Amino acid sequence: MDSVRTPDSGTAEPSETATPTAAASLGKKVRSAARWSLINTVVMRLGTFATGIVLARFALGPAEWGVYGIAQTVLLVLLSANELGVGLAIVRWEGDARRFAPTVLTLSVLSSGLLYVALFAAAPTVAGLLGSPDAAGVLRVMCLCVVIDGVAQVPANFLTREFAQGKRMIIDALNFLISTSVTLLLAFAGWGAMSFAVGAVAGNVVTLVGCALAAPGTLKFGWDPEQARALLRFGLPLAGASMLALAVVNVDTMVVGATLGNVALGFYVLAFNISGWPVRIISEAVRRVSFAGFSRLAESPQALAQGFSRALGVVVTATVPLCVLLAGLAGPAIELIYGSHWAPAAAALPWLMALGLIRIGSELAYDCLVAIGQRRSLFVVQGLWLVALIPVLLVGARTNGIVGASQAHVLVGGGVVVPVFLFALSRGGVGVGLIARACAWPFLGGAVMTAVILGLERPFGDGPFALLALSTIALAGYTLCVLPSRDFLRGVRSADRPQRGRHRSTAPVGPPNRT
Repeated sequence: MDSVRTPDSGTAEPSETATPTAAASLGKKVRSAARWSLINTVVMRLGTFATGIVLARFALGPAEWGVYGIAQTVLLVLLSANELGVGLAIVRWEGDARRFAPTVLTLSVLSSGLLYVALFAAAPTVAGLLGSPDAAGVLRVMCLCVVIDGVAQVPANFLTREFAQGKRMIIDALNFLISTSVTLLLAFAGWGAMSFAVGAVAGNVVTLVGCALAAPGTLKFGWDPEQARALLRFGLPLAGASMLALAVVNVDTMVVGATLGNVALGFYVLAFNISGWPVRIISEAVRRVSFAGFSRLAESPQALAQGFSRALGVVVTATVPLCVLLAGLAGPAIELIYGSHWAPAAAALPWLMALGLIRIGSELAYDCLVAIGQRRSLFVVQGLWLVALIPVLLVGARTNGIVGASQAHVLVGGGVVVPVFLFALSRGGVGVGLIARACAWPFLGGAVMTAVILGLERPFGDGPFALLALSTIALAGYTLCVLPSRDFLRGVRSADRPQRGRHRSTAPVGPPNRT
């Protein structure tokens, strides 16, 4: 495992998990941050969900969603590496982060600015290659977010380092209010996909200002050549792996757009966005604290393995019922929520929900492997994923449209990527047995939910009350299946549970390892 050193210090400071008191303090910080992060993510995503319904039903059609999907894809790929990976040093490195933060800021802004200049010049070519020439202007506006994000990296990562998710919730709420208001006003004024771009820029400006105010004194430029070299050695492998990871989940948009056109892409983007609800609500909330939490446990392989398995158990337990419901009730749900003109999107949704579950597990594994210094392994995993995915996507899209593209994702993710991630985690000390234990009860519950939905969907029908009743019965069955795992998810050891008829000692047994 790579050692973690600051660029201004020859040795790393003692880990915060070195003493029981520090471990207890860390656990308290992580739990508090996780609660705030989950609340933040749920509230924001519910708002985004409602906004998407309004836009899809009353303002924008599949073609506009297709243009937006192309612009969003390019933006996400650029954001994955716009700061060359050096921003994570603020979170990961020990010592006084303010000593090297000015160099981080300079590198981040320079690289983000150069990326945007290149994108601005290449926008018409990129849009044409992706089968959407009309997206060039939207690309140029939306990708201004790359530069804004480059400036915001340092203060935002200081908030992550300090587990200040309460402040992030306020900032994200302001971002949502401004970006959503601008998008809705422009969409109903006839701006089409450009409304998304302008709204995104407005929201990112709010985030930059909010992070700068919440982490004062962090927007200072500076340059230290030795720090810069150390930061680039740390960050470039992460940036490469991150760009590959984003390419993996966005190359399908490029393939579908270039192969099937804007209208089919619009249906696919809607289905993909729906499949991302569990990913964004649950995985995003966890990832805001998981990397920092895993980093503090990285020096203790046993604590890291236990922490990762519990984090995975919590994430999978919360995600499986959402994935099963959206997959099993795809057709009725899409027609009820978005309208019958979006019905073609339903065919791809069940496969994309399976992909969503794979993405959640792989993203948590990604954070764990980064924390323990397995950056080269990540690069290999993501590169293999992308290389295997592109030809399968092309074949799937050409033979079976958006359904074939969705099936290709699941085939490569489940058949190639999951085994490789398991191997990489086992090399880092996280055994397959712990991972199987974390997933066993949720997967059993998911199978029970699937059986309930398949058995009762036809007798119940597809009306709103029928869907509610069916979902309630399926969720009740799932809850019964996952109850035996509650102690594991809470980090309670069997020896710690009070035994009937025995005296339970009040002596402390040491803080449980939590994420």
